[in-house]
Amino acid sequence: MKFLYPAVFRKTESGKFKAHFPDLECCYAEGDTLDEAIDNANEAAYNWLSLELSEENCELPSVSDEGDMDLQEGDIVRTICVNVRFYEGWDE
Repeated sequence: MKFLYPAVFRKTESGKFKAHFPDLECCYAEGDTLDEAIDNANEAAYNWLSLELSEENCELPSVSDEGDMDLQEGDIVRTICVNVRFYEGWDE
């Protein structure tokens, strides 16, 4: 199953990129480059969603609209797509 959530990427003073997901509580990533941060954000979102889906009372959050996010100048918003298999051998 595919899940799409926005991630907000912000360049730090040291030149690295940090990311957070407004909809996925305590889900963060970082990287030396924007591409690396995006790859790490994809992995972080996958881990977050996989853990949530394994819970008995799974409640996935709604997806925020970019216009509703508290963004700062220079922030970059990217939609992260995560594919989660629910059982071995399952394919889309």
